[in-house]
Amino acid sequence: MALRDTTEIHQFPCLDDNFGVLVHDSQTGTTIAVDVPSAAAYEQALKQTGWTLSHILITHHHWDHVQGLGELKQKTGATVIGPERSRQKIAEFDQTVEDDDDVLCGPYEVKAIATPGHTLDQISWYIPSIGVAHTGDTLFSLGCGRVFEGDKEMMWSSLSKLLRKLPDDTTIYCGHEYTQANARFSLTIEPDNADLKARAEEVAALRASGKPTLPTTMAREKATNPFLRAGEASVAAALGMEGKPAAEIFAEIRTRKDNA
Repeated sequence: MALRDTTEIHQFPCLDDNFGVLVHDSQTGTTIAVDVPSAAAYEQALKQTGWTLSHILITHHHWDHVQGLGELKQKTGATVIGPERSRQKIAEFDQTVEDDDDVLCGPYEVKAIATPGHTLDQISWYIPSIGVAHTGDTLFSLGCGRVFEGDKEMMWSSLSKLLRKLPDDTTIYCGHEYTQANARFSLTIEPDNADLKARAEEVAALRASGKPTLPTTMAREKATNPFLRAGEASVAAALGMEGKPAAEIFAEIRTRKDNA
């Protein structure tokens, strides 16, 4: 039986606008958590699902992604894997990864994709066998992370890497529920993008019903997310930046979002 057939994914809210994610294989009992914004929220999710945590994958060192890590590891004994560049900041690591490393979590081969910009240590996690990625705070639905430790050129390079590596049908999970605010901003960049307008309406309806806007897909983001579309001629034209390099156009979009 294919892993896609035995995999269940449970996403749940943490803190104010973070998400927790559990990936579970019913055949082996393997259960992977991505980031731990809140130990209590994960404990509740594990109790609700009846799953036993085996692995924790960390995307980056920011407090709202790791503040529950120590407590959850202590209570579950899960193996913790994260970026080598965070080794000095996160004491709970059992294993660290560099760009393009593969790690085994039960039956899942998980690829580490270094996507610095938001932080220098940021890792996006990709599980090809089930077509799922968790992009931490690098790629959001209709947005991208604020650039704190890297620079805008670095962030564009990271987003470009994801565009090249992740197939269109990849299901994307990420760290925060920011989509509605991102939609409002995205429409200031591409007001005539029909796919974007439809997505913005869908997002508004989901949020009005108290439902999450995630996960998304790579295909959907490529069609609607202005931060991924910095290389598109239509975006350059909308900004009056025809002929400019994609990295420069991305930097302009990110600057506008920072000041919005």
